Amino acid sequence: MFDSLSDKFDKIFTKLRSKGRLSEADVDLVLREIRIALLDADVNFDVVKNFQEAVRVRCIGADLSKVLAPSQQVIKIVNEELTGILGGDGFKLTYASRPPTIVLLAGLQGSGKTTTAGKLANWFKRQGRNPLLVAADLQRPAAVEQLRVLGDQVGVPVFSEPTNPIEVTKKGLQEAIRLGRDVLIVDTAGRLSIDVEMMNQVREISQSISPHYTFLVIDSMTGQDAVQTAEAFNEALSLDGVIITKLDGDSRGGAALSVKGVVGKPIAFASTGEKMGDFDNFYPDRMASRILGMGDVLTLIETAEREFDEEVAAESAQRLMEGKLTLEDFLAQLQQLKKMGPLKGLISMMPGVPKDIKNADIDEGQLVKTEAIIRSMTPTERVRPELIDGSRRLRIANGSGTQTSDVNNLLKQFKEMQKMMKSMGFSPTQIRKSSKGKKSGKSKGKARSSVKAPGVMPSISGIRELLGGPGSVDALSKQLEELGGLDEINKSRFPT
Repeated sequence: MFDSLSDKFDKIFTKLRSKGRLSEADVDLVLREIRIALLDADVNFDVVKNFQEAVRVRCIGADLSKVLAPSQQVIKIVNEELTGILGGDGFKLTYASRPPTIVLLAGLQGSGKTTTAGKLANWFKRQGRNPLLVAADLQRPAAVEQLRVLGDQVGVPVFSEPTNPIEVTKKGLQEAIRLGRDVLIVDTAGRLSIDVEMMNQVREISQSISPHYTFLVIDSMTGQDAVQTAEAFNEALSLDGVIITKLDGDSRGGAALSVKGVVGKPIAFASTGEKMGDFDNFYPDRMASRILGMGDVLTLIETAEREFDEEVAAESAQRLMEGKLTLEDFLAQLQQLKKMGPLKGLISMMPGVPKDIKNADIDEGQLVKTEAIIRSMTPTERVRPELIDGSRRLRIANGSGTQTSDVNNLLKQFKEMQKMMKSMGFSPTQIRKSSKGKKSGKSKGKARSSVKAPGVMPSISGIRELLGGPGSVDALSKQLEELGGLDEINKSRFPT
């Protein structure tokens, strides 16, 4: 969604980095370009004006850090203020002391409300909760059936009956209590535009069950219209937060950047794809980091934690470190990678990736082709690819619907990767020695490689705690100060 805005910020900060010192005129010029970029992204004018003034005051009025160069300090300030307009600390959801926790969803027709109800139920299940869905949208044809299908997909029961929305909601609450469900999610009816009948109905539903949370579902593709819709619903229902859908779309992102500043309600959740699992908390700091081209490592790690099979990953890592990586391992890792979503989305979360790679048109079909080639091999051929001669290559190509040149390329690339891994990894003897030394607390001398054995490698969870734990930013700042700042690090030449 924010690709266009990210490109503009990248150009602005590229100019900024070329300057040693920043005068007040330089700051004004940068802020003018930032204002144009935000307005082009369809961000609310008042939000842009307040953002620009806040950045200007901090850049000119405050003393610049001794650790960071002036240009880096401006980027840091922009990042913090951008996090602020996206919601600051983000939304914190707590559960009712007496279950069920009642969640009411409201919104216009076509915003993705019913699908969001199913995704939200799936999200609660991932948190260890037992939700119940209530289909109170009795006006749109097949709305109840749609929710039942979604409920079946995520394993959550759906309650509804052909009476009226208010009666359905009340009985749904009684059903949740009877079944011992600790979360109740109510999907209400919408309209193509705001009208009195819809507002009265959703208000009566809210009064009948007194929800703990009322979320407005808005379509990020509608731009400033979404913000106006949020204002109208907030006046009628007193919203607790917003759920934004189609965040993976190609809109300019103005709604996401404006809703907190205009309505005063944070974005609680975001839908980032078509799958039921493409839904999670909205983190303002992570989104600001991605907009400024700094990646989103924590979300990448959390996705890996959720999707990766730890046993498969551990076995592959062990063989990789021993220099025994096979095509069977490669296939297993390829399948796990596909679970994490589109490659372009994963690359956008990685910090430091060049712009031309981020914007490259990645052919996802190449992964399918590679998987087909490996699956056309026998188990023995996957372990010992050196056995694959001309006739075998032809058989594999025919079996996978590819050309022999495709098979040759894959085998060549895999052979090069094996060589690289062997040059980086330990031998089995070194791995055993390294593990013993770690347990006994004795050092047996320096290893030839900086790559650690699986027994001493930090887990994904450990990396996440290191990056997101308290004091991590302060620790990073101290390290930067000791090294002389980012500019000095860039000039460094590290030993091979």
